[in-house]
Amino acid sequence: MIKLMSLLVAITSLSFTISAQLNQPAYANLVDYVNPLMGTDSKVSLSNGNTYPAIGLPWGMNLWTPQTGTNGNGWQYVYTADKIRGFKQTHQPSPWMNDYGMFSIMPVTGKAVADQDGRASWFSHKAEVAKPYYYSVYLADHDVTTELTPTERAAYFRFTFPKTDSAFIVVDAFDKESYVEIIPNQNKIVGYTTKYARGRLKNFKNYFVIQFDRPFTSTGTWVEKDISRNTLKLTENKNSGAIVGFAITKRGEKVQAKVASSFISLEQAEINLKEIGTRNFDQVAADGRAIWNKTLGAIRVESKNTDQLRTFYSCLYRMVFFPNKLYETDAKGRIMHYSPYTGEVLPGYMFGGTGFWDTFRALYPFLNLVFPSINKEMQEGLINDYKEGGFLPEWSSPGYADIMVGNNSASVVSDAYIKGLRGYDIQTLYKALLHGANNEGPMTAVGRKGVKYYNELGYVPYDVGINENAARTLEYAYDDFTIYQLAKALNRPKEEIELYKKRSLNYKNLFDPEHKLMRGKNKDGTFQSPFNPQKWGDAFTEGNSWHYSWSVFHDINGLMQLMGGKKEFIQMLDSVFIMPPTFDDSYYRGVIHEIREMQIMNMGQYAHGNQPIQHMIYLYNYAGQPWKAQYWVREVLDKLYFATPDGYCGDEDNGQTSAWYVFSAMGFYPVCPGTDQYVLGSPLFDKVTVTLENGKQIVISAANNSSANRYVKSMTFNGLPHSKNWISHFDLMKGAKIGFSMSTTPNMQKGTKDSDFPYSLSTDPQSK
Repeated sequence: MIKLMSLLVAITSLSFTISAQLNQPAYANLVDYVNPLMGTDSKVSLSNGNTYPAIGLPWGMNLWTPQTGTNGNGWQYVYTADKIRGFKQTHQPSPWMNDYGMFSIMPVTGKAVADQDGRASWFSHKAEVAKPYYYSVYLADHDVTTELTPTERAAYFRFTFPKTDSAFIVVDAFDKESYVEIIPNQNKIVGYTTKYARGRLKNFKNYFVIQFDRPFTSTGTWVEKDISRNTLKLTENKNSGAIVGFAITKRGEKVQAKVASSFISLEQAEINLKEIGTRNFDQVAADGRAIWNKTLGAIRVESKNTDQLRTFYSCLYRMVFFPNKLYETDAKGRIMHYSPYTGEVLPGYMFGGTGFWDTFRALYPFLNLVFPSINKEMQEGLINDYKEGGFLPEWSSPGYADIMVGNNSASVVSDAYIKGLRGYDIQTLYKALLHGANNEGPMTAVGRKGVKYYNELGYVPYDVGINENAARTLEYAYDDFTIYQLAKALNRPKEEIELYKKRSLNYKNLFDPEHKLMRGKNKDGTFQSPFNPQKWGDAFTEGNSWHYSWSVFHDINGLMQLMGGKKEFIQMLDSVFIMPPTFDDSYYRGVIHEIREMQIMNMGQYAHGNQPIQHMIYLYNYAGQPWKAQYWVREVLDKLYFATPDGYCGDEDNGQTSAWYVFSAMGFYPVCPGTDQYVLGSPLFDKVTVTLENGKQIVISAANNSSANRYVKSMTFNGLPHSKNWISHFDLMKGAKIGFSMSTTPNMQKGTKDSDFPYSLSTDPQSK
């Protein structure tokens, strides 16, 4: 790992040297800070990110990755692996969701072998270069260097071979039903793959076209390990593909291939190939680099700590992949998409590959602040999800996936509108929210499982056969708050507004005054028993009561009053970090990786590696002790994130864990999406400049900032003293200058008044 980082440092140093020579500002090369290998040193039992080196463009339809795992293995690339089996087109948001629409390309020499084990080659990270827009690796067994560089729907490959008359490229269309056809007179391979891991997909095919720059000297198709030299096309349910040969007359000679795919048709794949156009490999890479620098350059960070810069931009890189664009532009210039709901090709936007259970918390709020134009497209895509499928997805892979809990599409839709996004059919989306809030869907994770109980009793009971019932109740209550907020903004009828406000208070029904925590409740109104607050799962989702009890994003003051007031609330927050990391894993019948990640971090019951508790640190701001939030934010920023293969502290699903870092490093965090407030923490950097899409800038300065100086001594907003523990989204959108003065000791007079506290429904005068 040390040698890998040395290699990356050398590459980065070279880029900056060139930049200096050209008199360009350093931030023109922000992409050089990114380490796509961050989080790749992971396994089933312990996640340090569960990521892979995603080579692609922001929100691109396709990503590419070297493949070390076997076909179908969600851990498609792990840092500790020794061999590469291929270079895989992927759409995978996490190993737990696995993949869809995948195929791979692999060079081999010496002997024509096609199967994934036979073609695999040893490699070393010392001979690997991973950039967001470019990947290169030396395949030792074949003496071949493979390079690739992507566009949104295509990619350019360059293979450097030794002198040999036995050079081959293997195309793997995976199993399930797949089709390949070799067209020798066009130096082309076309086909499709139907492989997908989750969802209920109709007429699903990912069509691909591979255009080589030279003729084939041999051709063949293959099934499992058997190669047929006489067959140019096949359709097969087993692992299958194509293999083509080349004669390489001198060492260092290159074979190039342009690759594109489409969910619509082979003809559309050919259209998508035009994204490369007449550009050569290096031009595509240079253009990709420019796109990444522009995207990352929306936030310009200044710091003397290079390691922190690397971590920041590596997290920002990870945030802007998901959801992927599923839409394509046809020959007439129309936006079209394959519908995973109907199996038809339909007009309009669509996205896939994200989970709202994670991303409603900070990823989508980040888009609303920094990249609202792409979220506008995503909102239009959600309209099509609803029209075509009848519900909004909660996890898209693509289409519906039966995983996790909650109805957090309500938050994603409401937060966008509350934060000012316009120009799409919000009325249809609001209709979709009401439908999802009052109906069970076609599967457990769509709509609201247990909605009849929830609407009648005010909670989902523990004893009616619905798992993770308390988590569902708490998330439904917050989701109802976001519907309430949107209903007000749309001037809906008063009784409708009041209904969702009332339902948003359902969190109170699960509060157990004996333990001062949330607890499952039976249908007859009694609490479930026995109760162990450290039991993971059961009434909760991938966490325990100590994690989920804080999931009252919209009414922290109401939760505080239930716990007994400010003093008791602070004591409960403190207890999270003081308690030993003990646990009850009986629900899962073993230690799941989320439990292990909490156990080993030496932060008590605080489980930052999973999403439910990530906002909890900021809650000290609601009780008049913001300095404790400042302390713990810095502890997490400094100790749990690094731009290294083991650099995350748990799953990096869909960008949420990275979004926590990016927001927190800037000095604030969206505790309650659906409001216009960000709650303050402790800025990590000397200076941050955010350039908004409207042309305005947010400039955040932190005087005397250091690891020791983590406390906010004083703060100004546009030159005026700022005592509140929050800042407004709309004030930021006008352009803002935020000044922090940092200190080694906390300022226990700042942010202590009730008037300084962030939004809570129970203290909102407009809610009375």
